[in-house]
Amino acid sequence: MQLSLELCWLFAVVVLTLHFAGSGGVPAHQPYFLAIVFALLMVLLNVALGLYGRAGNRSVGGYLWRGLLLAPAIGIPLAYLAALAMPGGESFREHVVVVGVAALGGLFVLRLAIIRPFLAVDGVHRVLVLGTGPEARLVEASLATPVSKGIRLVGFYRLNNSGPTLVAPHRVLAGSAPLEDLLRRLNVDEVIVAVREQRGGVLPLRSLLECRLNGVRITNLAGFFERVHRRVPIDLVKISWLIYGDGYRQDWMRSAIKRTFDVAVASLLLLATLPLMVIVAAAIIIESGRPVIYRQTRVGCRGENFSMFKFRSMAKDAERDNHARWADLNDSRVTSVGRLMRRTRIDELPQLINVIRGEMSFVGPRPERPEFVAMLSEKIPFYAVRHSIKPGLTGWAQVRYSYGATIEQSRDKLEYDLYYVKNHSLALDLRILFETILVVLRGEGAR
Repeated sequence: MQLSLELCWLFAVVVLTLHFAGSGGVPAHQPYFLAIVFALLMVLLNVALGLYGRAGNRSVGGYLWRGLLLAPAIGIPLAYLAALAMPGGESFREHVVVVGVAALGGLFVLRLAIIRPFLAVDGVHRVLVLGTGPEARLVEASLATPVSKGIRLVGFYRLNNSGPTLVAPHRVLAGSAPLEDLLRRLNVDEVIVAVREQRGGVLPLRSLLECRLNGVRITNLAGFFERVHRRVPIDLVKISWLIYGDGYRQDWMRSAIKRTFDVAVASLLLLATLPLMVIVAAAIIIESGRPVIYRQTRVGCRGENFSMFKFRSMAKDAERDNHARWADLNDSRVTSVGRLMRRTRIDELPQLINVIRGEMSFVGPRPERPEFVAMLSEKIPFYAVRHSIKPGLTGWAQVRYSYGATIEQSRDKLEYDLYYVKNHSLALDLRILFETILVVLRGEGAR
């Protein structure tokens, strides 16, 4: 509903503005074509920013920031540039300010007065958890976090031979009514199967099948955490889930779009930041001499090693013992210029060359050094899965988690990397790039 209303409003804004302002001899069909382009562009940006998911999963501040500030700040200039190449675009460019103000005003009214209240009341997702053990306790704790707003827990369904009850007793549904009857009576939208051991007749499979055929969604633990927390929990994942699960798209179309995007944006950024890189290079030479560029071996797609370029931010003898170490929070090896570069991520700019060469992508799991990969692959299950796609300048783990400098932190970051590998798309890439800008501006995660 939200997408349809906003699409109609954005289309109407352009048509009405050009109609009342006068189209200056433009053919009658041109305003409609311009309106379609503008509306689709804005809606696609909103999709990339995650504004058409469940309203309860977003704060009001984040909702307004992304939808009413960030998306128009990107979309309106892009629409202006697109109008340069479109017949009849002169009239749109002349009235782009009026279109922008009217579009923002209408979206503000739609989102705060109509759409958001409607979704907040009628969009509550009612779930029932199958099980009362430790896995069910994980779900209970998860549903108490802010990211689970909009999801209402109706209760826990006790199973035979399910062990001790570890969830809140008052949430365990009393009685022994058949599962399908209970779901119908409580108007349940989804059943979360929170049972690790599912063999030996523990699960009421016939009842679950009946519920599924009646339109109730049945979700396992891994699928629930992936959808709600945007991460794939390693402890809950089995190899069979990775093999048979949805996602992991590696088709040629996706690869072609991603590669085209990488080359185009990396080339533009390289040209735009060339003066800045010259200044940075001079500052490095003045403080600590040459070399300016530091090459470091990293593990890339399919486990192949490559040389990753960075501006040198550490002293020249930082690893004179040839022993690889993670960077500390206040690493003494980092120079004064290097500390500033790391805080602003300027030291990563030479990796644009890696992107153009095809060794890296703009978005993907951050590449690690071979020594760390060998160690982490032994200690963390499924670590090699992150090497099934190209590593990136930024990634889902980078915008969702702080710098990882321990095995446990690397394990947590891998859960976000697995989510990206499984669900990567152009929309998700755009969202990660937007969030990366915010992370850099806030100076988070730098070492």
